[in-house]
Amino acid sequence: MSKRDKGSTNDPVNYDLFADDTPTPAEPTAAVAATAQKAEPHAALYSIDALLALCERWVARGWLRDLDRALVRFFANEANEAPPLLLLGAALASHQLGRGHVCLDLAATLAAPDFALSLPPEGDDLNDPPPLPSEVLATLTLSEWQAALHHPTLISDGPGNTPLVKSDSSLTTRLYLRRYWQYEQTLHQEIAARLATTELDKTGGRPLKRGSNEATPEHADVCGRELQLAKGDDSHPQILKDALHTLFRPTTTLDWQKTACALAARSHFSIITGGPGTGKTTTVVRLLALLQTLQLAEPNAHPLRIRLAAPTGKAAARLNESIAGQVSQLPFKGLMSLWEGASAREDQATELLPATIPTEVTTLHRLLGARPDTRHFRHHPANPLALDVLVIDEASMVDIEMMTAVLRALPATAKLVLLGDKDQLASVEAGAVLGDLCRRAEAAHYTPTTAQWIAEITGQPLPEALIDPDGQPLDQAITMLRVSHRFDAHSGIGQLAQAINQPLSDGLTPKDKQNAVHKVLRHGYPDVHHLILGTEGKSEEDSALERLVVNGSPARFPNKGEGRRDHAGQPMAPPTGYQHYLTMLDTQRPDNALSFEEHREPYHQWASQVLHAYGHFQLLCALRKGPWGVEGLNLRIAKVLRSEKLLSASDIELEKGWYEGRPVLITQNDYTLGLMNGDIGITLAVPDPRSSSGAPGRTLLRVAFPTSDTDKPINWVLPSRLHAVETVFAMTVHKSQGSEFKHTALLLPQTPNPILTRELVYTGITRARDWLTLIEAKRGILNDAVAR
Repeated sequence: MSKRDKGSTNDPVNYDLFADDTPTPAEPTAAVAATAQKAEPHAALYSIDALLALCERWVARGWLRDLDRALVRFFANEANEAPPLLLLGAALASHQLGRGHVCLDLAATLAAPDFALSLPPEGDDLNDPPPLPSEVLATLTLSEWQAALHHPTLISDGPGNTPLVKSDSSLTTRLYLRRYWQYEQTLHQEIAARLATTELDKTGGRPLKRGSNEATPEHADVCGRELQLAKGDDSHPQILKDALHTLFRPTTTLDWQKTACALAARSHFSIITGGPGTGKTTTVVRLLALLQTLQLAEPNAHPLRIRLAAPTGKAAARLNESIAGQVSQLPFKGLMSLWEGASAREDQATELLPATIPTEVTTLHRLLGARPDTRHFRHHPANPLALDVLVIDEASMVDIEMMTAVLRALPATAKLVLLGDKDQLASVEAGAVLGDLCRRAEAAHYTPTTAQWIAEITGQPLPEALIDPDGQPLDQAITMLRVSHRFDAHSGIGQLAQAINQPLSDGLTPKDKQNAVHKVLRHGYPDVHHLILGTEGKSEEDSALERLVVNGSPARFPNKGEGRRDHAGQPMAPPTGYQHYLTMLDTQRPDNALSFEEHREPYHQWASQVLHAYGHFQLLCALRKGPWGVEGLNLRIAKVLRSEKLLSASDIELEKGWYEGRPVLITQNDYTLGLMNGDIGITLAVPDPRSSSGAPGRTLLRVAFPTSDTDKPINWVLPSRLHAVETVFAMTVHKSQGSEFKHTALLLPQTPNPILTRELVYTGITRARDWLTLIEAKRGILNDAVAR
């Protein structure tokens, strides 16, 4: 399951759930082939010693990981007469895992060899570079590489215990490490079984397939023939129809949220995808109310056990806030009136139905019961989760290993609903599960049977363009929300996101796409500013970036950012920088005469105000290392803020210490402190309790983290207890997923990098809610990124 362009809608009918059907060149280009006739094969292609020496140089350069080299050396020592080309494939396949890909595509690697390694590495300043992959593989053909992938103890075509697995197709061969091949197979089987389910064996709870005695995952048919989806809640069609009409107001246009709820209610596996502001959270809240209404329609029925989860603590906290506010707005009385004997159950229902809609969100690790120092979880097929419905938000961030663990731990009768933006960056771990599953979502591919059912249940006919007689079972379980309630036609952020997100095709060349992106940038939208640093002198370049991080550079926006209104018609504040939260920190500070230990409430309010103000601006970047990565930018920004008298700290404190105003990001879950990966806190100085005994005015540093507990809205933590943290004036786009900021500045570095893709740029700009500053450290980097 490689991370690739997921926009194609013309895949053949009989497709593997996770295979890439994009045509891949079977051999290198004609120019490369011509060169191959003249050049001698590189020694690493036929000599293990030469291969190991090359790997050493690649590791020293930072192009390959130590782990990848160690794997090759292990295989060379343990397997007699292992072909060097097989070992080279193993090294590159292992390296792909570190870059988020579960396999090595041989044809794609030969077509673009230098993308097989981490080129250019971040902060690379060494001389005498080793040979590039394009040099090493210049003479190699696909058939030669395929012919070398044979060894009885190292590689096989599938089941077995070899450490490597190959998967051949007409266009290419994919090379896997066995564990990830097995994840892919298991995920395919689990999803296929849920798509094939039509009814349940009431005695064993196992899914049955209509027309056969029993359907196991191995026998589930997902190869093109339309399977009847689970009846699920179709046993109450009139109640389903009435409940949908109660939850959704009549509209003259197709209501995709209503359609999503209808499809999710009838399937054991469903996906709701959509861009920012399309109402994914609103939809899922109404879906939960719909499912409970259908469940409780029968007297004496037990409520569904529903759990909500997200891949990170930050994403879980955000979903928790969103759902809590929307549950209270549900039309519970209207839903209750649909029940049989509703009048006799009115008192009970008024209390019962709201109580069955959960508002607490947990992380997937907590849900599954992560075991310390192991890859295993407490919940698995022999000890499944005790639930009937599981909703996973921000599913684009869930890697293949975690998604497999979730599906294996689900009871066969449970519903799984995935929620997320298919076009966002995938997990930093291997596998782009949501993106791969949603490759055909744009064109829907609903069968005539599904389209007729949707029209009958929702009262909304589907456009003919979305109906496909050859639609596959997976297509019938996916709904794409298509109307943004955050970005309208007058929003440059929304228009830019749409332009960047268009996949390349025969009708859209890289040049066409680049022109479309720059047309948006030149339009003069009030919420977008495009800043190119490389066009100015060094001092001007520094000054432009400094002004941005300090005050948000409102003067660069039309009308200096004044006069805009939000969707509710309220005045919108101009764009800001980090000066905003640091000023709030200073001006709203409680009276030092108030004891921090005895008067927590004013300190809670102060910290909440500062944290809220911090969310008004965030600088995002693509890299971690180098002057344009988070490591270089964090120190640079801290020094700029100090020069503006907004921070007070020495050089040593700015680099390695703690100081008031320092924003920090948690990088590992800490269940003891109640902090999750992705949580953001602000360092604040509070009165030292020892001040009354000889040290008046003395302060101590505490890091304030927001919580969802109304009684204790702030979690105050000693800096000395925080070990896995980093300063977060600059944040990578990957870390920003699941967040939004009023003003987002996305900084693209000076040189091209494989990590700079359209998914990264799209994810970065859609973190902006009101204002976006798109920064190129050098002109042309954006063009390169949006076409990749």
